[in-house]
Amino acid sequence: MKLVGISGALAGEKTSLAVNDVLVAAGLLDPSLKTELIDLREYEIEFAVGAPLSDYNDDTWDVVNKILSADFLIFGTPIYQASISGALKNLLDLFPENAFKHKVTGIVATGWSNKHFLVTEYQLKPVLSFFKGLVPTGNVFIHNDSFNEESDEIIDQDVAGRIQKLANEMIYLQRAINDR
Repeated sequence: MKLVGISGALAGEKTSLAVNDVLVAAGLLDPSLKTELIDLREYEIEFAVGAPLSDYNDDTWDVVNKILSADFLIFGTPIYQASISGALKNLLDLFPENAFKHKVTGIVATGWSNKHFLVTEYQLKPVLSFFKGLVPTGNVFIHNDSFNEESDEIIDQDVAGRIQKLANEMIYLQRAINDR
């Protein structure tokens, strides 16, 4: 199985590190798992205009195809102005309706306010469900205070435990989908 993580932040390190932590936790739980991090800062994703995918640049084409070819996915987003990042929303606008059918689609979000955990429940979760993704119950919101100020590493052990549980739940659910 291949788990692909998508960091939807164009600035800062926290979201990318959090998504990577899920990938690492999943790899430790299942060493046969292949993982890949797609950090949107490293790609020139074109603005979605409703054109066929073949009309977009190579980076856009490459990222969309990596995501479509994954067995399951972990989406990461910072919460800006009580919403997911525009970069992540733009990327999602490039996918067809059934893009995530039979795929577990986990969520990790970072933000300054504890109230921002609701953004993933009321914005991102419905979008992933629209694409027929199976959204786990153990998605993780990480307050910015849970990161080391200098290294941006997660220092909150409760958060680290929730990331571990999310990785475990995602693997369990994806195996169940594959085995049906």
